[in-house]
Amino acid sequence: MRLTGKTAIVTGGASGFGAGIVRKFTSEGARVMIADINGGAAAGLADQMGDHALACEVDVADGASVSTMADQAIGAWEHVDILVNNAGVTHLPGPLEDITEEDFDRVTAVNMKSVYLTARALIPHMKSRGAGAVLNIASTAGLSPRPRLNWYNASKGWMITATKTMAVELAPDGVRVNALCPVAGETPLLRSFMGEDTPEMRAKFLSTIPIGRFSTPQDMGNAACFLCSDEATMITGTALEVDGGRCI
Repeated sequence: MRLTGKTAIVTGGASGFGAGIVRKFTSEGARVMIADINGGAAAGLADQMGDHALACEVDVADGASVSTMADQAIGAWEHVDILVNNAGVTHLPGPLEDITEEDFDRVTAVNMKSVYLTARALIPHMKSRGAGAVLNIASTAGLSPRPRLNWYNASKGWMITATKTMAVELAPDGVRVNALCPVAGETPLLRSFMGEDTPEMRAKFLSTIPIGRFSTPQDMGNAACFLCSDEATMITGTALEVDGGRCI
């Protein structure tokens, strides 16, 4: 029970990697806010988790919505120990110059601006307590970019740099900041990454992963639990690859 007594907010927590993190955190004793733009899905997962979870409908690209989320968590628990910035979107594969401005703005708002907004809402609280752990869910796309996902790749590279600069600035305040870099997994975004979900496309994608499989929500939950637990108190500013060797 490595997270007993801890409280956590997981954005995008109702499905995919986020749900894997929620399940692992609750199994390790944490109380978790499942924050998701799909409020119904968040409430459904919270019901499954029992007393250890509560749901919050949030738009992570909207400052007022993020502030309300933070206020609800602090109001419920009096403190927030862990923040997982997991919510993310992508654009469909295509030449970089053909991606629409609407898609570009959506990717930057959800993948990048959200990290600023959650930091603005929760870092002062963590500083006041002299403790906290922030985990940003980046991607191997930010380390070893694939063609035709240019602006998604760039947003995840930004998140890795944001993780490192946040870690340097917040270390004296007792707040650790790390990132996870998964390869694509069995999540709602998989089809968007590949362009189409066919056996041929899956085989082509899997051929680039030495271990030979996609990342799973369980993989992400296990790695997230370690980095957010007291076992990792000497680790900050890292971007941990959970990718089956994809980036080697």
